[in-house]
Amino acid sequence: MYKEHILNDLENIVGKDYVSNSAEDLYIYSQDPGASLPRPVDFVVMPKKVEEIQEIVRLANKENIPIVPMGGGLTLSGLIIPVKGGIVLDMKRMDQIIEINETSRYALLEAGVTTGALLSHLNDYHPGLEPPIPDAPPSATVAGNVLIHGSGYLSQRYGDHGSLINGLEVVLANGEVCKFGSCALSDYWFGRGPIPDFIGLFTSSFGTMGIITKLSIQLFTKPKMREIVFGLLKDPKDLPELLLKVTETRLAEDVLLGMQDMPEWMKGYIFLMVYITGDSKEDMERQVKILKRIYRKAKARFMKAPQKMINIYMDKPIFAAGAADYRKGGGFEYVGAFIPLEKVPEAYERAAEISRKYGIPPTIGSRLIGGIHTIVMFFSYSFNRADPKDMENAREALHETNQLALELGGIPWKAELDGQKLMLQKMDPNYKKFLKNIKNLLDPNGIMNPGNWEVI
Repeated sequence: MYKEHILNDLENIVGKDYVSNSAEDLYIYSQDPGASLPRPVDFVVMPKKVEEIQEIVRLANKENIPIVPMGGGLTLSGLIIPVKGGIVLDMKRMDQIIEINETSRYALLEAGVTTGALLSHLNDYHPGLEPPIPDAPPSATVAGNVLIHGSGYLSQRYGDHGSLINGLEVVLANGEVCKFGSCALSDYWFGRGPIPDFIGLFTSSFGTMGIITKLSIQLFTKPKMREIVFGLLKDPKDLPELLLKVTETRLAEDVLLGMQDMPEWMKGYIFLMVYITGDSKEDMERQVKILKRIYRKAKARFMKAPQKMINIYMDKPIFAAGAADYRKGGGFEYVGAFIPLEKVPEAYERAAEISRKYGIPPTIGSRLIGGIHTIVMFFSYSFNRADPKDMENAREALHETNQLALELGGIPWKAELDGQKLMLQKMDPNYKKFLKNIKNLLDPNGIMNPGNWEVI
C-alpha cells in the first residue's frame, strides 16, 4: 500500500502539486465535521480531467487500492472517510460550469462545482433562474448534494434533489466513461427518459457504483418576492392535518418544521415556516390570509417570525444547522430520515426523549418533499469535539435515532456505517441480494468506497 511507485504513478497522472501522502494533508481527509471516528488515509489526489480519473481508477484496480470520491466533505456521517484506507479523490479542481441552458432550464456542471459558485454565476449571468440547493454552507458541491438525495428550498414543490438530476457522466470501476439520461442519446442534457433509467444506481450509493464527473440539474424560474408565514403549534398530533391543509393550497414553495429547546421561548412548541412566493404585494397578502386561516383552524398560532430566524432561513443557501451548532467545541451531527407523514408526531416526541436522555437539548427539524408524500426529518445533536465522552454520547444518540426511524417505518438518510448495517439487517433479502450482485458486477475488485453498503 505504501510503495513509493504508487505515489510516483499518481504524480505522473495529475502532477506533483496535486498528490500527497504527507501526514498533515492526510489528517484533514481522515475525518469529517460529524461524530464519526477518524480513519487512516493513504493518498489524496486532486484530478482536473476525466481522463486523469480514468487512469487513477485503472491504477487502483491494478494495485487493489480503495478509492473514495469527495465533493465538499460536508456529509457529517463519515461517507467520505475511507473505511479501509486508500485514495481520497478530491474533486474540487473539476469546477467548471459548462453550460446554462435557459430554454430547457438546466445547468451542466463538473462534479466539483459548489452551490455557492453556481448561485453566484446564475445571479451574475442568468438572474431569472435558480437551482435546487441544500441547507448547507456554499462550499457544498452540487453533485454531492443531489447524489445523497439532498433537499432544500425547492423540495416541497419539485421533490428531493436526486429527482432533479437530468443526466450523469460517470467513470465506472473499470475505468470506462458512461453517460446516463438524455445525454446518452442527445447533445442536450435535458431529461432522463424515455429510456431505461439507471441514474438511481448512483444516488445514495455513496460512491460505491462509480465516480460522477459531470451532471445536469434542473433550474427554475426565480420568483420576484418571497416570504415566510410563521406559526407555532403546541401538540405534534395536530401536524398531519395541518400539513395536509397547507399543501392542498399549492401555495408553498417550501415547508419547514422544527422543535428546539433553545432559545427558551421556543421550548414546548413546534414552529412551522411556510415559504410563499409571488409577483406583487397584493398576491403575497392574499396567500398570507389563506394560510393564517388554516393555522387558526389547526390550533396553530400565527406570528411574525423573529428577525434572527428570518436572517437564517431566508438565506440562499440556508445554513439552518447554525441554529443547532451551539455547544462549546463546535461539534454537530444529525440523523436524517425519510418518514411517513402519519408517524411524524411520534418521531418528534420520541426523538426529543433520546436527546434529553443524553443531555443534549432537543433540536429537531423536518421538511416536506414533493407535496406531502415524504417528510425528511433531521434529528440534531451538538457536542463538544474536545470531549470524547460528549462525542460518544452523540454517536449513541445517533444509533438510537436510526433504530427509531426504522421502527416507525422510515428510512435513514445518508446513514453512517452503523446506520447502513441496521438498514441491511431489515432490508428485503432479495433487494439485498440484488444490491450485492450489482456491486460485484460493476466493481469486482471492490475498490469503490469499500465498507459502505457492504452486503455480507
